[in-house]
Amino acid sequence: MAPTGPVSITAAPPSLWSRFSTFVTEHKALVYGISAATFLVVGGAGAYYVIYSDKPGAPPSSSGSPKPADAKAVADKKRKKDKKKAKKEKEKAEAKAAGEDKGSDKSSAPVEDKSDLPVLPTDLSGLSEETLKDYSLQYKNAGNAEFKSKNYEKAIDLYTKAISLNKDAVYYNNRAACYNALEQYEKAIEDASTALELDNLYLKALSRRAQAYEKLGNYQESVLDYTAAALLSGTPNDPIGKSIDRMLMRCGEERAKGLLESKPKTLPSVSFVNAYIDSFHKREVPESIVGAEEGTGNFYLKQALEAMDKKTTEGLYEALSLVEKAIENKTEELAWAYEIRGSFKFWMVENEGALNDLTESIAIAPSISALIKRALLFIEVGEPVRSNEDFDAAINLNPEDPDIYYHRGQVHFLLGEFDDAAKDYQKAIVMDKEFMSSHIQLAVMQYKLGDVSTAMTSFKRCTKNFPEAPEVFNYYGEVLMDNQKFSEAIEMFDKAFELEKKKKGDAGVNVLPLINKAFILWSFKQGTVQEAERLLKSALELDSQNDLAVGSLAQLLMTQNRMEEALKYFEKQLELSRNENEIIQAASYVEAVNVQLKLLERYPLIKERMEQQIALQTGA
Repeated sequence: MAPTGPVSITAAPPSLWSRFSTFVTEHKALVYGISAATFLVVGGAGAYYVIYSDKPGAPPSSSGSPKPADAKAVADKKRKKDKKKAKKEKEKAEAKAAGEDKGSDKSSAPVEDKSDLPVLPTDLSGLSEETLKDYSLQYKNAGNAEFKSKNYEKAIDLYTKAISLNKDAVYYNNRAACYNALEQYEKAIEDASTALELDNLYLKALSRRAQAYEKLGNYQESVLDYTAAALLSGTPNDPIGKSIDRMLMRCGEERAKGLLESKPKTLPSVSFVNAYIDSFHKREVPESIVGAEEGTGNFYLKQALEAMDKKTTEGLYEALSLVEKAIENKTEELAWAYEIRGSFKFWMVENEGALNDLTESIAIAPSISALIKRALLFIEVGEPVRSNEDFDAAINLNPEDPDIYYHRGQVHFLLGEFDDAAKDYQKAIVMDKEFMSSHIQLAVMQYKLGDVSTAMTSFKRCTKNFPEAPEVFNYYGEVLMDNQKFSEAIEMFDKAFELEKKKKGDAGVNVLPLINKAFILWSFKQGTVQEAERLLKSALELDSQNDLAVGSLAQLLMTQNRMEEALKYFEKQLELSRNENEIIQAASYVEAVNVQLKLLERYPLIKERMEQQIALQTGA
């Protein structure tokens, strides 16, 4: 059942944006929204974990990927296990109260009766080193008892006396815990820093200071400490990983402030625009436009359509300028011109302007394509009721138009209403058996519902019915890849790209087959990292605005510990980000790389471990 009220875009499922591309791009939120903590913690330990795992950090199943229908059960089981583990860890942490007592005498019980504590002389110089350590331990244990009882001021006094006798890192860290509890975060940072000066690998002190930095809003220092603790421990855990993600998102949000408003409105990749255009049946150009006189509104609209047919970034920007002139000069196809400009504004994430243009188009002369585009826009801005109304209006105009049911199926798919989606795809096929997109989406739908064998049969049928369509082979390859049939998948991607080049040359070629093949070579170790890198760079030569290729190359470089190069591509990904969520996510990755660079400089041990990991993987 579709939502009946406004739906926040930030809380909604992956955007319709991704539904105009391929199955892997459908997982764009996963590719770019994976745990940055896993990225940092795993470091060079395998691109698979970074890109394809449903649960970041989880290794691939040796028996193959679970069927889609089983994925939820697997995830639920994992969550229950993690919850149980977290509960045990919490109970253990509460029992320890003041934290680890590294180097302490485990046989010494906390002193409950303060009268048993030694009386300290004014001059401590007469006490032996052994006596000083013994007295300090007693005061520390007494401090632990007060901490456990939440008597933080008393605990601070006792830890301070312990420190006066023996400047031990644990004592400073325990006192920092008290200051954190009392919300005296500056003092907590000071004590945790002193503890780290005494022992720069003191993980508990790093976590303690990270917490204080977080409370003070110093997210960059906080994520540095959290990440150092995770990497130095060698055993990353969920609480620290979640803290790293949280801090990176905070860093991303800070960097993103004002960036969205200041960013120039740009078009997305040619691949996306072409996929959007191709998801509608081609519209016949009226004779009034074909034979238009130079300098008229009709002539500018004709030129705009010709520029769009170039399927290049330059052609698209040229078309936008020309359609503006067509509107200014009152083309006879004014409704169409407004619809085209509304599409451009949608692509450029100018949702209000897109809505105004599409509404103007519908007011002048209602068309099915304009109603569908506005329905999709309503979903994008979180108004599903108004979207349904536009689909109904389109059906009233022509209940036999396959575009209506195909795109309504996409909306159902987006909202997780898979049965309704399948019905709409089937309707679209009945109305036009040659409409390839409906066949592909129905096969994807079957796969998502767990009917793998039927989906595979549908894809094979598509390759026979549409042997010259690169999209069919790319989709089929992605499903084969998801089932770890890598050799067959690579064959499909090679075929898809061959057809793309044959069909389009270098103008507007869809580079997703190259990206997908790179995923297999790199993520699933079915080839060399060098070959994967070459494919991704080739993709960017053909489509420089393709954010999926940019982000994938950035991740590949990062797992190879080529941080400076990775940073360049993550910055490019940030530049290409088109809405608030994408900007925050991309900015978080930029921060993640910066954290890595700072940590490698600050902690040589981390650098050494990461180099060892990479050497093991590459056989160097």
